Amino acid sequence: MKRFLFLAALAATLLQGCRNAPAGPSALDVIMTRTSVRAFTGEPVSDAQIETILRAGMAAPTAVNYQPWRFIVLRDREVIESLYGEGRGRDVYLGAGAIIVVCGKTTWERRPFGQPDAPAETTPNPFWFEDCSAAAENILLAAHALGLGAVWTAGYPAMDRVNGLIETLGIPGDVLPLCVIPVGVPAENPEPKDKWNPENIHWDKW
Repeated sequence: MKRFLFLAALAATLLQGCRNAPAGPSALDVIMTRTSVRAFTGEPVSDAQIETILRAGMAAPTAVNYQPWRFIVLRDREVIESLYGEGRGRDVYLGAGAIIVVCGKTTWERRPFGQPDAPAETTPNPFWFEDCSAAAENILLAAHALGLGAVWTAGYPAMDRVNGLIETLGIPGDVLPLCVIPVGVPAENPEPKDKWNPENIHWDKW
C-alpha cells in the first residue's frame, strides 16, 4: 500500500511539473516570426536537429502521396568550399552548421488511370516542384522552431546553379535540386517583415 501511495504521489508530481513547464512557441508564432538568416556562428548542427528538421520536411503535403523529395545534407567543408568558396554570398554557406539541398524526383511510376492491373509507366511528375517547395518551407519553419536560422537560396530554375550542384554532388538525371538551405546557429537577429496586405485578398470573385 505504501509503495502504491508513493508511486501515485510521484506520478502526480511529474504531471504537475509537465503542466508547469514553459510552453514552446505555437505554430502560428513560428510562422509569423520566421525570417531569413544569412549570418551564422559556424557552430555545428547536431544529427538530432537535422533529423527533426528533415522529419518536418517529409511531413509536407504531396500529390497522391508520391513524396518526390530527396535531401542532401552537406557538412564536408571541402565539398562546401568547392561549391561556394568564391563569389557573392559565400559567407552564408561557409558559416552555416549544415546545408540542406532540397531535391525533387521529376518522374514517377504510375498506372494509366482506370487500369489498376496495367504495368506502371514512368512519366514526368508535374507536381514535384510544388511538393518539394512545401517540404522546403517546413524545413525553414522547423529550423526556426529549434532556435536555428536558415535561408532559402536558389537552385531550380537557375540552371547555372542547378548544373553546378548536379555535377559536384552526383545528382542523378531524373532528380533536380530545387533549393539550397544553409542552417545554423544565428549570428544575427533580423526583424520579421510584416507582409500582411489586405489589398491582395479577393472575396468570392476577383
